[in-house]
Amino acid sequence: MKKIEKRAIMCLLLALVLLGGLCYFIYEDWHEGGAWAVYEGNRDVYADGDLAKGALYDVNGNLLMRNTSDGMQFNEDYYVRCAMMHITGDKDNNVITGSNRAFVERMIGYDFINGIYTLNNEGENVSLTLNSNICATAFEAMNGRKGTIGVYNYKTGQIVCMVSTPTFDPANPPADPPDGSYINRFISATFAPGSTFKLVTAAASIETLENAYSYTWDCTGSVDYDHGDKVTDVSAHGTVDLQEALEVSCNCYFGKVAEQLGGDMIKKYVKKTLLDESLNIDGIETKAGTFDYPDSGVDLAWTGIGQWHDMVNPCNLMVYMGAIANDGTAVLPTILSPTNIVDEKLKEVKTAALKKKDMIDPATAASLREMMRNNVESHYGGQNAFPGLELCAKTGTAEVEGQSAPNSWFVGFLDDSENPYAFVVLVEEGGYGIDAAGSVANKVLQDLVN
Repeated sequence: MKKIEKRAIMCLLLALVLLGGLCYFIYEDWHEGGAWAVYEGNRDVYADGDLAKGALYDVNGNLLMRNTSDGMQFNEDYYVRCAMMHITGDKDNNVITGSNRAFVERMIGYDFINGIYTLNNEGENVSLTLNSNICATAFEAMNGRKGTIGVYNYKTGQIVCMVSTPTFDPANPPADPPDGSYINRFISATFAPGSTFKLVTAAASIETLENAYSYTWDCTGSVDYDHGDKVTDVSAHGTVDLQEALEVSCNCYFGKVAEQLGGDMIKKYVKKTLLDESLNIDGIETKAGTFDYPDSGVDLAWTGIGQWHDMVNPCNLMVYMGAIANDGTAVLPTILSPTNIVDEKLKEVKTAALKKKDMIDPATAASLREMMRNNVESHYGGQNAFPGLELCAKTGTAEVEGQSAPNSWFVGFLDDSENPYAFVVLVEEGGYGIDAAGSVANKVLQDLVN
């Protein structure tokens, strides 16, 4: 009898070990199955070391790229190919935001239940929210200059335009690609924000300083600090309040506001607006911004102006523009389109539950919208420069050591319920913000709206 009991206990222990092993395997398969499936030794997925399954389409169903056993095939249009290279990827797989690196599991059709099984064994058709025609317009508008353009729907989070330059034709890659062409500047790079950061300083001022709207400064063109340091402006602006200072982008005024706020408060609002965090765009991570927060003096002043050690990611900055447009709440960006009704409903739930971030108070957002609209009407040319667009915007001119000219920024949104788009444009060495970046934004937004 005791032998039977011992054997029964032994069998039970073995069964528990087997069950534990099965559970562990299922757990590992759930978490690592995709990585196993895309292992480069998998001949069902790769041909001669290159991914051989999956196709990429834009929001209108235009083919952007298809993987075959003979290699990657691209859209027939040269401008589309160049504009979309940082999402289609290149033949050597050097672009980390390229689909064969960022969406490889989706491209081969992997899922936990079916593995990599597809009916035609050609992988899956992956659809994006990007509009390739708008991206081609953006690429042409850059006219060979370095920089990036991003546009997204601040109500749904869908990115409709993402272009980074320099780029090249992935169907006919040059022997020596332009320097920096493998970097997706919209997602994988950071830049000094210049005066666009004054929208963060302004939000912090409105929400924490009692005299935010009444405070004025008599701008003589410069402010002296210790040891001969200065904050300077292009010209003297006279006596300005918050709205007027934002309109003329007065460095002296915002330097003084930064002193009132202090480094800790500026840090708080950088964190509130996610400018120092990495955003997850359907598995693609943006590069987090970096900042220093001096206690006082000229370095603190320049920090509040958007210089000193301030570095922001263009996509993150675009999302903050979306928050201002959307009553202070940012809808975080997405780039993958649902492929069926189930995916669509799941994405709606995910967006509602996980993809929103309250950045500033609704009243603060309303004030900034009004001031940014005033910028356009009073200082950026209004309807003559941006016909038919309900544009709210801010320029930025970022000085970068070693460059022959400053970087040109133009950021903002359309205050238009039928066209709820926020945007960011950066033209490296483009000079003053409105001169270079403003014209690029106008071309892209006109094409998008019309």
